[in-house]
Amino acid sequence: MAKTRTWVILIVVILLLSGAASVFLYAPRSPAGGVARIYVDGELVRSVDLSALSGEERFTVETEGGVNVILAEAGRIRVESADCPDQVCVRRGWLSSSPAPIVCLPHRLVIRLDGGGAAVDTEVG
Repeated sequence: MAKTRTWVILIVVILLLSGAASVFLYAPRSPAGGVARIYVDGELVRSVDLSALSGEERFTVETEGGVNVILAEAGRIRVESADCPDQVCVRRGWLSSSPAPIVCLPHRLVIRLDGGGAAVDTEVG
């Protein structure tokens, strides 16, 4: 009987620790802002301070391969539209504080975020 009780307590403790860890790791975080840096062919073409924006800022980046329309808001940035065939950069969604950049390979465009935490916001709309 004592062995069973020990195992039950051990399993409950493990479940509680797992639940606490998942809440900590996957809890939504507020956008951290930071500076978005847009590169074409490895060269910096524009920097946007996302923490300083109060409204929307939309701009176009033209490359030899095509055109990307980029939308920046307070704390986040995304490729709104692109004339590339695969649309991976558009489907990537919002970049708010992720170490993974937005990349448009056909246009050789990369958007990196400097500063911020580790949350990823994949909402497209």
